[in-house]
Amino acid sequence: MTETFSNPRAIQRVRHDTKLRLLKVTAITDITPLMRRMRLEGDMSGFASLGHADHIKAFFFAEGVTPELPPIGPNGAEFKPGTRPEMRDYTPRYWSVDEGWIDLDFVLHGDGPASSWAASARVGSTLVIGGPRGSQVVPVAFDWYLLAGDETALPAIGRRIEELPQGAKVVAVIEVADKAEEQIFETRADLMLIYVHRNGAAAGTTSLLRDAVAAATLPPGEAYAYIAGEVNMSRAVRDLLVNERGFNNEWVKAAGYWRLGVADAHEDH
Repeated sequence: MTETFSNPRAIQRVRHDTKLRLLKVTAITDITPLMRRMRLEGDMSGFASLGHADHIKAFFFAEGVTPELPPIGPNGAEFKPGTRPEMRDYTPRYWSVDEGWIDLDFVLHGDGPASSWAASARVGSTLVIGGPRGSQVVPVAFDWYLLAGDETALPAIGRRIEELPQGAKVVAVIEVADKAEEQIFETRADLMLIYVHRNGAAAGTTSLLRDAVAAATLPPGEAYAYIAGEVNMSRAVRDLLVNERGFNNEWVKAAGYWRLGVADAHEDH
């Protein structure tokens, strides 16, 4: 089901049929020392992801539990007693429906279920994913685009940079641990890419990203901004853009992918 709008800058929301897939790891690539790309293969028929900030749900089962597809009931997936997995959201980075594969990028940052799985998974390991349940498509109708986030937002930011067409103006401000974590993107868009480094500080404990956005020389015109990463950081950057840099509140999307000190948190603003 698609909602249509007369406003050319309105966000288009598209719903997808929910489907669970049991996929197998066929390739592992370390993009940077702390970013690992997993290629998963299996039945990708019907998969659709139209927006750069879409997310699939990945299911991480406890040690000793064999991942398997659960039946879908009226309230979603129905797991056997004692086998309900941890779930985390991930951006589809690249995929091919015809060839039956999808690439997901994992930040190797700690002891959580997703990072632990990505650190220990091998070719032949399996993963259950579901979705995306829907897409939010940002039209190419703005004068320019701002993308800001920490390393957890890199898959969504990188995808957006690469998908924008020739002539689109985009400014990306990205916080990472150090220079070794910087990624390079191939794009036809007119890109200004700014990295800031924590250099030993813990993620989520600094104002580096907000300060970099505050100091950046931004293009004129009407912009759409996407901010993602630690909850408080995303909120601080959003408030800066709306209250100090004159952004239209309607065109600022801030997503809290994680919260400092909390194992599983996701908030949208």
